[in-house]
Amino acid sequence: MTQPSRTGGQILVDALKIHGVDTAFGVPGESYLDVLDALHDSDIRFIINRQEGGAAFMADAYGKMTGKPGICFVTRGPGATNASIGVHTAYQDSTPMILFIGQVGSDFIDREAFQEVDYRRMYGQMAKWVTQIDRADRIPEYIARAFQVATSGRPGPVVLALPEDMLTTRTTVADTRSYQAVQASPSAAQIDTLRTMLAGAKKPLVLLGGGGWNPQACADLQRFAEANQLPVTCAFRFQDLLDNGHPHYAGDVGIGINPKLAARVREADVILAIGPRLGEMTTSGYSLLQSPVPAQRLIHVHADAEELGSVYQAELMINSGMPQVAAMLAAMQPVDASAWAGSVAEARADYAAWQQQPAIFKDGSAPLDLWQVVQQIEQLAPHDVIITNGAGNYATWAHRFHRYGGKCTQLAPTSGAMGYSVPAGVAAKIIDPARTVITFAGDGEYLMNGQELATAVQYKAGVIIIVFNNAMFGTIRMHQEREYPGRVSGTTLHNPDFAALAVAFGGQGEVVTTTAEFAPALERALAYTSAQSLPAVIELRYDGNLITPGATLDTIRKNAEAARR
Repeated sequence: MTQPSRTGGQILVDALKIHGVDTAFGVPGESYLDVLDALHDSDIRFIINRQEGGAAFMADAYGKMTGKPGICFVTRGPGATNASIGVHTAYQDSTPMILFIGQVGSDFIDREAFQEVDYRRMYGQMAKWVTQIDRADRIPEYIARAFQVATSGRPGPVVLALPEDMLTTRTTVADTRSYQAVQASPSAAQIDTLRTMLAGAKKPLVLLGGGGWNPQACADLQRFAEANQLPVTCAFRFQDLLDNGHPHYAGDVGIGINPKLAARVREADVILAIGPRLGEMTTSGYSLLQSPVPAQRLIHVHADAEELGSVYQAELMINSGMPQVAAMLAAMQPVDASAWAGSVAEARADYAAWQQQPAIFKDGSAPLDLWQVVQQIEQLAPHDVIITNGAGNYATWAHRFHRYGGKCTQLAPTSGAMGYSVPAGVAAKIIDPARTVITFAGDGEYLMNGQELATAVQYKAGVIIIVFNNAMFGTIRMHQEREYPGRVSGTTLHNPDFAALAVAFGGQGEVVTTTAEFAPALERALAYTSAQSLPAVIELRYDGNLITPGATLDTIRKNAEAARR
């Protein structure tokens, strides 16, 4: 039905309501004032961020947690370029997201006006669709299509530019229906072929990953794995697709993979990859599976038909959404699993051994044992705790030793974006305030978006942030010692007092330097965030030589020097 005359901004906000939007993230700008005015009269919650990169990361986290597009508003030029990191992350992570960018007025277009950028060119390779709405009477059409594109097939980000004068134009136009995400489904013949391939296997393995999963799909996949006695692995930073405490979970196929699990992947005769793109991180630089034709019989299921066969020519390629394929697999007649009897227990035993205390801590000489830190989190935090992290070696302590409790307990960027941890943690606590949220942040990574601590205080988001302070960009330093041993350049950091900084923002802060100090600090943080609904920071000050669970910087340097002799 055609509505009374409205401004473009009002039409846009009304359209967001039709499509079920309850929360938006952003930094205000003069380029979209009419949208801000329309939001004033709406019940959509607009979360004000302190930097557009943080806003875009929060929108990505929202998309991951809810399955609905995360909504982000930024202004033109600098705002749009700041937000691009979140769009790139959403694209590589297959997260539904819509970024709205205020644009210069249409009468100024193509004059290099103040803060003008052509967003079609800027975002062309990092979004599913990029366009500009030039007419207010077409806003409902464009918004409906944006939601459709962001959620259908392989989920991902959409970018819409909004000329300032278009938003203030008044017009009469009909609203649309709410969007309906569209996903393909396997055919009965494909499921039959899959079952035949599985029945003929001796060493089958399941690999889960990608976007588009929901709790029901995860539950269906779990039933399929149990019925067919299959070991299940998860792709890089998709470890929450199966409860890590489940006996069929065999570990993550990503950076720093368990060597025994890597061998299991290479030796598998049938790999059922459901959802992952099988990119560089998941395949250990395309080495676990040969390209283009793997040695293993590969069954690849993906939501995007164009992804299938793009790198690996699987023996069976199935274009399907995750809920659709998981439901059909759960209903499939189980095969005789006697040929691989015991493989689940063997894979699980390998995983359990990989989780034991690393040798670098066994002599007790390190004042702060990071393995013990994770064990204390396992003991004190709820099973469904949400763990967020950005990029950096510190994340290994969570990825390898924490047991994620199932869907929506891990928020981390497969794109390797630094600065993700804090915005994601704050967003998670805003979205689901009843859940415990713990953020792992490196000292260098934390300061890229640590200002969103102000957002946490403003919106009473009681996230716990653990800052791993080793006074360096640790991952780069590790690579530096391996390639240029002893020649430290550009990786040393001089940090502030992170605990004091947290107090200045209005939260709680503590410094931990020994293993014995951590558990009491975490207990106080859990109590504080629960009672006050405010953030707490625990700063871990530890020996930077302890760079990974498997090697120290000294060892890496010595090995590199020996190799050069």
